[in-house]
Amino acid sequence: MKWMWPIWQDPFNVFMGAWKGIGGFLYSQIFGFINAKSWNILWPALGETLYMILLTTLISYLIGMALGVLLVVTRRNGIRPLPTFNAILGAIINFLRSIPFVILLATLLDTTFCITGKMTGTVPILFPLIISAFPYVARMVEGSLLEVDGGVIEAAKAMGSTTWQIIWKVMLPEAKPSLINGAAISMTTILGYTTMASVVSGGGLGAQGVIYGLNQRKYDIMYAAAIMLVVLVQIITVLGTALSRKHDHRIR
Repeated sequence: MKWMWPIWQDPFNVFMGAWKGIGGFLYSQIFGFINAKSWNILWPALGETLYMILLTTLISYLIGMALGVLLVVTRRNGIRPLPTFNAILGAIINFLRSIPFVILLATLLDTTFCITGKMTGTVPILFPLIISAFPYVARMVEGSLLEVDGGVIEAAKAMGSTTWQIIWKVMLPEAKPSLINGAAISMTTILGYTTMASVVSGGGLGAQGVIYGLNQRKYDIMYAAAIMLVVLVQIITVLGTALSRKHDHRIR
């Protein structure tokens, strides 16, 4: 499956090329006071971290959303009860969620190599990140959908709505604020995973903090990477809360 490598690598190369171009412009216009060597280390690392977070969150939410909906719909008291299927699916998701990320990372190294052609680096680490994140997202989505008022769903059923209509036009819109908040929480969790991925040279700010801070004793880069990670978490949290409140019809 190494033929799949260009599918994973090419978008990353395009993104990082554009990101470095933006970094060069910002450095020349605004951040020229920063040490050039530190800038050339931290700016690409920030781009790698953002790439991992955004792509992992997108794919994990596509998978997790579908699984979360299935978990709610097929519950014993759901709109399409399938208790056996629900129990099996729930057990699989719980199993994957129970594996610590570092252990899962090591377990999937060979599979990652088969898919991407490499074991280390920013792009190969996407596969274990997605495998680790989507079960977490599935349970997050399930919790959000279970918050929807059962009376609204019963009203939709009474009006003759199909299962798909109830999911698409009732459950998901009603759960939107909680889903947005869950997405922000998932992104911060994935951000934590990217830093742990530095144990296998996963790239990003976490890797640079370990390489230059821990191994080479360049603590200025380590502290700068840590501060950038904290700022990223704050930005994600604030934006998630603001978007959640904006789409919450209960807050007017």
